[in-house]
Amino acid sequence: MAVAPAPITRTQAAYDPSPLAFEKLGLATSLIEGVRVRGFNATTPIQSAVIPIVMNGDDLIGCAATGTGKTAAFLLPILNRMLKSREADPEERGYTRVLILAPTRELCVQIEDDVEGFTYHTDLTSIAVYGGVPMDPQERALKSGVDIVVATPGRLMDHMRNKIGSFSKLDTLVLDEADRMMDMGFWPDVRRIVQALPDSAARQTLLFSATMPEEVMKLADEVVRDAKYVQIGSTRGAAHTITHAVETVPAAEKTEWLAKFLRRRPTEPVLVFMRTKSGAERLARKLASMGLRAAALHADRTQQQRTQAVEGFRSGTYRVLVATDVAARGLDIDGITHVVNYEVPHNRETYVHRVGRTGRAEATGTALTLAAPEELRALQALQRSVGLEVQG
Repeated sequence: MAVAPAPITRTQAAYDPSPLAFEKLGLATSLIEGVRVRGFNATTPIQSAVIPIVMNGDDLIGCAATGTGKTAAFLLPILNRMLKSREADPEERGYTRVLILAPTRELCVQIEDDVEGFTYHTDLTSIAVYGGVPMDPQERALKSGVDIVVATPGRLMDHMRNKIGSFSKLDTLVLDEADRMMDMGFWPDVRRIVQALPDSAARQTLLFSATMPEEVMKLADEVVRDAKYVQIGSTRGAAHTITHAVETVPAAEKTEWLAKFLRRRPTEPVLVFMRTKSGAERLARKLASMGLRAAALHADRTQQQRTQAVEGFRSGTYRVLVATDVAARGLDIDGITHVVNYEVPHNRETYVHRVGRTGRAEATGTALTLAAPEELRALQALQRSVGLEVQG
């Protein structure tokens, strides 16, 4: 008779969220240089809480709103440990030690950009592995044993089915935006990947999520061991720096209303969310035909088109980005003042992740939802679920 495994324990970690100077964290000099170049001065609350735990080697479940600095919270202590190990054994090369899984291409690219920025003054190597681009460069990096792999589950599974890459010496696994991976149906691939990795006793596992529904906690129990649990802010709501507003607009008048709203803010970058790919494409074209610099971002666009849209929005070439939820995670652009929900989001998690593109790193922002009269019942249910204090 099979014996059920003992439940995996997790304890609420005691932490002080007070800001700390990065120089006082015991980080390698080369990492401090990377931190300075990126303009970081002191830790955010999630960084103050997480960095000591990761440095201590504990497994971790972290819950914090988007834009609070969690990428640096897990990257800096991981990179610091790798550098110390490399210093002790300069010949330690040729195998992957860290795997970071993320739900979207955009988030993979941005995490890998952070890795490159922090490790600029080191010899650590990394690769972003995601779909929509040729596999050959990824295969070469995986075969070479690149130090750090940042991947979407689907593309990494493609490589693993082809027996490309080895994770036999992996010592750190990070699952970023775990709730989004679950929402997008990636968890079966995540399970397969985890099952192919060394036993959990031989690695440190870190799981992060902007929301923490019970389903995610159950999934976390599958991959972590004796994890410390850190929660910064609410497990259900958006950042406290975001103002939430609603406008009741008939569906047929939303585009014209939005165009007038955008013209009143000629210099502010605005991110607009649509439910469907075709809707995002049509709205972006309509806004462009009305003289507004707008681009579309959705899954039917090629990787090159998606990159051009994001970089054009980041640089100001486009002032309006019309996106589906492919951008609700991983789009980290400073200065987004407004997020507009063109339709009422269908659930709390979608709303929280969308509006988390503004009000980042303690900046203020506005989340505006356009609700047609027939959407008011759904809006009321959303307000109760998120606990919104709505203006307008």
